[in-house]
Amino acid sequence: QVQLVESGGGLVQAGGSLRLSCAASGRTFSSYAMGWFRQAPGKEREFVAAINRSGGSTYYTDSVKGRFTISRDNAKNTLYLQMNSLKPEDTAVFYCGVNTLGIVTITSKYEYWGQGTQVTVSS
Repeated sequence: QVQLVESGGGLVQAGGSLRLSCAASGRTFSSYAMGWFRQAPGKEREFVAAINRSGGSTYYTDSVKGRFTISRDNAKNTLYLQMNSLKPEDTAVFYCGVNTLGIVTITSKYEYWGQGTQVTVSS
């Protein structure tokens, strides 16, 4: 069992930045690959970024490449998402998840999820 708690969301103007955190407890954090997903109103949850167990490999959806950076600190059991140059279309609830497979973009492959944190970008 893994418990995940996201934080760091909020309201920001277009072009601004936010840093999301996902604190994990339970099983060994470094046993899991992790990912960030987001869900806008009326839409399905979509992949944003993923990172492998060691943090040495990452992958991003095209719409956030060059703007978002995923990272992890295994000593602190924490996953991060640095979001720069935010756009109104980034507005969504952001979720972190864990999986035992590696860098995957499919929602159903993730075993545990946090409760989400709201990110709102105003124009």
